[in-house]
Parts: sequence; C-alpha cells; structure tokens
Amino acid sequence: MGIHLISSKAKPEQIEDMLQSLESYIKLAVDVERDILAGGGSLHADCEEVLLNDGSIQENVWGADWIPFVDAVTFESLINIRPKQKNFTLEIKDAVLREKIEQIVRKLLVNDEES
Repeated sequence: MGIHLISSKAKPEQIEDMLQSLESYIKLAVDVERDILAGGGSLHADCEEVLLNDGSIQENVWGADWIPFVDAVTFESLINIRPKQKNFTLEIKDAVLREKIEQIVRKLLVNDEES
C-alpha cells in the first residue's frame, strides 16, 4: 500500500491499493499543468511530495480527495492554503481551478464503465 503516480487511466488494482490507507476515499495531489496526480497514503503532503520529486512545480499542485463510492471529488487540504495564490483556506475556492482538478481526477481514476 503506497502512493501511486498516475499519468494515464489507473488500473483497478491501483485504485484498490490507494484505497487501503483510508478505505472510503483516496487523498490526492493533482498537478493542474501536467494533468497527472499522486494518490494514496494518509496525507495530501505525501502525495504532493511524490509529484514534486517527479518534476511538478509547487504552484501547480493542489490537494483533493476522490470518494469513489459516491462518485465525488472534494477540494479540502492543508496544502491548499496559499495566500500568495489567493487561496486562504483549506478549500479551493476558485471554480475554474476546481473544475480542472475534477476533470483530471475523473479522467485518470473513473472507470469508464462506472460513469
């Protein structure tokens, strides 16, 4: 059970492995410029670190959660507190940014047969 770097459609076994830590949802860090994500583990910061080590730039990486059992993306994480980027809370407030993150999450994590 670990954190997976996902740049193309996740395999079912990757989703299962990412669910091992928290069981009902997957913590994510999403790079909105590279259209990739890291998921799994118990901290968004650990996912963020995987992306940064892979070449992502901090300003492009945002925290989210994927809740597959209710088909939902949430946008709250400590890594989202970014006064320099006008995000002052845990929750991402920018609607355009939220939409971009949701598109990436769904593209990479949702099984087409589930949609």
